[in-house]
Amino acid sequence: MKRVLLLYRNAFGGLSKPAWMMSVVMLINRSGSMVTPFLSLYVTDMLGYSMREAGIILSIYGMGSVCGSFLGGWLTDKIGHFKVQFVSLTLGGSLYFLLLNLRQFEYLAAGVFILSLVNDCLRPANSASIAHYAKPENMTRAFSLNRMAINLGFSVGPAVGGMLAALSYRWLFIADGATCIAAGIFFFLYFRNQQGHRPPPQQQVLLAVKATATRSPYRDGYFLLFVLFCCSFAVMFFQLFTTMPLYWRGVYALPESQIGLLMALNGVIVFLLEMMLVYLIGERIKKQVLIAVGLFILGLSFVLLNMMQHLSVLYLSMILLSISEIFAMPYMATLTVERSNTTNRGAYMGLYTISYAAAHVIAPLLGTSIISTYSFATLWWVTGIMAVVTAIGLYWVVQKMEMQRLGKQAAASETERMVVG
Repeated sequence: MKRVLLLYRNAFGGLSKPAWMMSVVMLINRSGSMVTPFLSLYVTDMLGYSMREAGIILSIYGMGSVCGSFLGGWLTDKIGHFKVQFVSLTLGGSLYFLLLNLRQFEYLAAGVFILSLVNDCLRPANSASIAHYAKPENMTRAFSLNRMAINLGFSVGPAVGGMLAALSYRWLFIADGATCIAAGIFFFLYFRNQQGHRPPPQQQVLLAVKATATRSPYRDGYFLLFVLFCCSFAVMFFQLFTTMPLYWRGVYALPESQIGLLMALNGVIVFLLEMMLVYLIGERIKKQVLIAVGLFILGLSFVLLNMMQHLSVLYLSMILLSISEIFAMPYMATLTVERSNTTNRGAYMGLYTISYAAAHVIAPLLGTSIISTYSFATLWWVTGIMAVVTAIGLYWVVQKMEMQRLGKQAAASETERMVVG
């Protein structure tokens, strides 16, 4: 037991206080994540719309997410990550109270789009903020800490949301809005006077030289391909929030409370294991290998649902899906940071976030269309095949990106010797 505790202590050691406080902000925010996990059920059960119409609403949410990710990345480079995060949290929280009263399809769609746009301005700004406050050697662990807080919050949000939904879906919007605003206030009070991690003088010279050769992520061929495969990964992963609740309700007849607990299991597993695994793995295993393994496990988590119909299979599938997330997501974020510099980080993180936002559009449309035309079983086979193809693609493109990064590091070391000399 002592060895396990020591392992956790080492995994969390060395991270800056601002990195911890950023995680507290995300914990507060994600503890209220109740609307998105239950949105498909809210639209079908509460408002009486069809499964296909629910898919349209969820895709409109994704469109807002795409626009918000692009806008958030652009604003981060223009006005800074602090202002973008504060406005996104407080304004986004307020919009939940407005959405609560929108029931007509057109108004609901417009409200969902605006809410998603404002909320997703947070993502690229938050990622740039983590990179700003973390030391370079702790970058992956800093992202994992932030994700750990998100997943801890997500283990609370859906679990509580399931109980609140059993009373009234209105409470989901009230709780989500209140926690967003609370996170925004906490963020403002702590970070308004904070300074980020500053590199040593020699590294500042190298960064200045690097900034003169700043490139746009939209002209970075390998990164564009990487983003495309990340979108494919997210399309599969987001079935958790779009079609999975419909599957649990339609095939297993699970109540909202049990659906919430199943979703919460994902957050609990990632919270308990990710930081420890990232610390243990360190730089021992190449990123492309870890990401590819994560994709194969993700595919297995879906295919398993077709093997047999039993409640235990749902929990085993969720465990595998959570493990796949641990192997893939933190390293994807680190690759994006390593590909950028201080002058274009917002643009790179924005484009990376857009890949997930685009998946919010594609995932519900693809999932509900396959279910309506064929069956849930067909959807799970399709996602399994997609996972294998995406794993191969990501392995290849990440390998190319890592080769370029190591080559630039060698060139930078030579430049540093010249500067010092």
